[in-house]
Amino acid sequence: MNADWMRDERPRLAAERILDVAARLYVENGIAAVGMAEVARAAGCSRATLYRYFDSRQSLQLAFVHREARRIGALVAEQVPATGDPKEVIVDAVLTAIRLVRADPTLAAWFQLGDSGLAAQIAHSSDVIESLGTAFLGQAGFSGEESSRGARWLVRIIVSLLTVPGLDDADERTMLEQFVAPVLAARDTAERDARSI
Repeated sequence: MNADWMRDERPRLAAERILDVAARLYVENGIAAVGMAEVARAAGCSRATLYRYFDSRQSLQLAFVHREARRIGALVAEQVPATGDPKEVIVDAVLTAIRLVRADPTLAAWFQLGDSGLAAQIAHSSDVIESLGTAFLGQAGFSGEESSRGARWLVRIIVSLLTVPGLDDADERTMLEQFVAPVLAARDTAERDARSI
């Protein structure tokens, strides 16, 4: 493979191409099995060049997850109307995010049995993913400090359902309607009531 593209394009585009190569390797080999040497070889560059863009395997994984989380977040925002019952908006946003991840082999690979721990670890420490969860809640009319904590909890719910799916789509919808949306709605209502006193 010719590595001229690494020298000729701007750094952002080169980083995107490296992430595309990493995505393909993640699907083919599993997330945990993909190291920096494999990515460099597949990208047609030296490890030193790869390390200029991503200083570690974890930073490469995090950059990939952040890029995909932003893309999924934008798709959810397009597909889920922000109007209506806040509980329904949350349920629809979560189910849409789950559907989009499951439909994309490069994302579904992160939730295979051997790799789901990496996904959970990254989701737990990611400001990007937390901000997307906060956006989901904001789209449903939730606000304030509690929305950040709610967003972190919502991300955990999504990771959980991706790792250990419900019986079917209807089962997952019912779980979200019964156990997740009412709790988030109750917390937001209590917060609004406290502010109005």
